[in-house]
Amino acid sequence: MNSLPPIAERDMRRATLCQLLHWLAIDRVQPQVLADGYLQAIERIDPQLNSYVDVRGSLVQEQARMAGKRRRDGLIGRLDGIPVAIKDNFDVAGWPTRAGLPGRPIPVDDDAHVVSRLRASGAVLLGKTNMDEGALGVTTDNPHTGATHNPWKHGYSAGGSSGGAAAAVAAGLAVAAVGSDSLGSIRIPASYCGVYALKPTHGEISARGLVPAARRLDAVGLLARGVDDLTVLLQVLAGYDADDARSRRRRVAFDLMDWEPGRLRAGFLPDLAAVGVAPEVAAVFDAAMAKLPRELGERRTVDFSDWDFARTRRAGLLLMEAEMLGTFAADLADDEHPVSPRFRAMLDFAARKSAGDYANADRVLDAATLKMRRLFAQVDVLVLPTTPQGAFPLDGPAPDSIADLTSFASLAGCPAVSIPMGTLPDGLPVGLQLVGARGSDLRLLELAGIVAATLDAEPAYPAIA
Repeated sequence: MNSLPPIAERDMRRATLCQLLHWLAIDRVQPQVLADGYLQAIERIDPQLNSYVDVRGSLVQEQARMAGKRRRDGLIGRLDGIPVAIKDNFDVAGWPTRAGLPGRPIPVDDDAHVVSRLRASGAVLLGKTNMDEGALGVTTDNPHTGATHNPWKHGYSAGGSSGGAAAAVAAGLAVAAVGSDSLGSIRIPASYCGVYALKPTHGEISARGLVPAARRLDAVGLLARGVDDLTVLLQVLAGYDADDARSRRRRVAFDLMDWEPGRLRAGFLPDLAAVGVAPEVAAVFDAAMAKLPRELGERRTVDFSDWDFARTRRAGLLLMEAEMLGTFAADLADDEHPVSPRFRAMLDFAARKSAGDYANADRVLDAATLKMRRLFAQVDVLVLPTTPQGAFPLDGPAPDSIADLTSFASLAGCPAVSIPMGTLPDGLPVGLQLVGARGSDLRLLELAGIVAATLDAEPAYPAIA
């Protein structure tokens, strides 16, 4: 019989996924207690945060009850009893997939591939998280479901489009969360909310059941409070799916986690200011780099003079807008549940473009692939800030450059990790981004773990007691 004292709710909510798996394994906490603690925190805290759009307590409790039974019977899944949040552009059987839009009330019949994998692993699905309308945005300031507030500073953006997911993890309202990343939609909110994120190699995790933004860019992204948590989630969710046209049938295993820091070649941009990085972010980045004299190995300046971050990000956005014309055709025609003028205007912009404009934008993906090949022939990892700026007020304009530094990995299909690297003068967190060659996901996570341990820069979770 376990004689250890019960774990306080705040300690449960600040714990990493791996810590909670340990506590569950030694019966220090039970799935039902864990689920109830998270549900109570959501009920108490989320009205001021607005990270969730749909939580069904009775279903959560039933999942937790079954997880408890499996643990008693010894039939344990990898994530049995772990409460996880799902962005509201993934299908969950029996729930509507609203994708941040005003209509779409009909429940879907089937789970998205990642949801099926989570269920099979025993995860407890807490609910659907808030997002930008149609995933077309970087602020999670949704005209239909409201704005998600940054858990570290009310009235400030949590980033987007997976802002609800990142805010929930930072605030201790989910142990981890699954979202989508097409041009940075996982990494941007991770940077603003001070949590850890992985955008895997394109196609590494099946996107079947995800409402598409641009299928050649869409990636299932992961959010958590620790690097090891991301590794566990990747291993649970990755794998070939014959029903996803872009799923990768890997002929060889992931690159092994065998980087030697002394032999590592780390690439750096020559001038952060020239690519729009704010001085206060550059200062945090420089301070972080000063703490890593050995961990990043040999430092090399890489030439990005042939890569216009803003122009290529805009090309990726056009690919999204053009594909969304088809994806959301019924929503655009639904007069009873009208989309916002902003959303309609962005898709109308794509409608006015020619086939040649689309083809030119599409060529940027080939250019990114070639740039990626040349880059990773010279270095093992690209190191740069995740975002050019920190979180900004929701009642002000959103900077145009938010996704400039995240878009390269999306266009090139590379894995990218964002980890907390420090705080800005206003006290808000900002992220460090590590980008690797395709297939280097586990190596990248290993390096991220080493860097994160040295920096020790994550905020003191949960953001809200």
